[in-house]
Amino acid sequence: MSTALSFKAKPHKAPKRPVWEEKPTVVGQAAKGATLTVVVLLVVIPVYAVVLTSLSPQSSVNIAGGIVLVPHGLTLNAYREMLDGGVITRAMLISLAITVVGTAVSMVVSVLCAYGLSRPRSLGHRWILMALIATMFFSGGIIPSFIVVADLFNGYDQYWALILPGAVSAFNILIIRSFYMSTASELIEAAKLDGASEFRILWSVVLPTSKAVNAVMALFYAVGYWSAFFNVMLYMPADSSKWTLQYVLYTYVSQGATMPGQNSATAFAGKDQPAPLSLQMCVVVLTLIPILVIYPFVQKHFTKGMLTGAIKG
Repeated sequence: MSTALSFKAKPHKAPKRPVWEEKPTVVGQAAKGATLTVVVLLVVIPVYAVVLTSLSPQSSVNIAGGIVLVPHGLTLNAYREMLDGGVITRAMLISLAITVVGTAVSMVVSVLCAYGLSRPRSLGHRWILMALIATMFFSGGIIPSFIVVADLFNGYDQYWALILPGAVSAFNILIIRSFYMSTASELIEAAKLDGASEFRILWSVVLPTSKAVNAVMALFYAVGYWSAFFNVMLYMPADSSKWTLQYVLYTYVSQGATMPGQNSATAFAGKDQPAPLSLQMCVVVLTLIPILVIYPFVQKHFTKGMLTGAIKG
């Protein structure tokens, strides 16, 4: 006679809630869902309208009376004209070059400065730190800055004037410094016992353990360089061949100026000519693409890079 043994599985228990966390209610969950839906729509709908308008011919813009929300035919004529070797193509290349070079310069300076300030026995680090903090509250103003860059250093109509005046951010340096101070002192001491120099310690110990904050700061600098147009207005407003994409956007979209160097009448003879509004929205889309491409790769480091340094510093 065989005896069958039955085992009753224990019911899975949900993780216990913290005492300060309220039990979710149907009304609360519905309100959160509705709020998130509204926020998403407020972000998605304007981007959708801008992209759709940039892809719409003149007839669709006329039917909509402006911004297109319902498509009536799509075309890439606006993008073909904008990228046909004219002002926009040159401005995109200039913006990309300034963003890459400027971000590299800013990160090198910021990392070196932050590492020096994070070492407690570095020469004059307290006075330098106080001077950096002071620049966050006091500024000489636009006119003195223009005189220094344009007259004293002969930076008018020079590309470096779009990079060096804003190459260092005191706030970013303080964030990086706080993160570097959280690096385990045992690792640094072990590297010193092995005979490593300060540059070797920075390269082999500190930077590999600080990828999160470095990625976030690089994103901050890159977005700042890519979005900047005021320095172009100050230092090279006359020569349109040296304008960045953001200044082209400001001039031809915000100010409503006519785009030079475009040949709509001849390039699209017999076709649906791009609407001026479609050309403007096309420039807006082109300025958004690089940030939308880069941000997803850095987003995973964003919270860690900002919060870790702020908490442990």
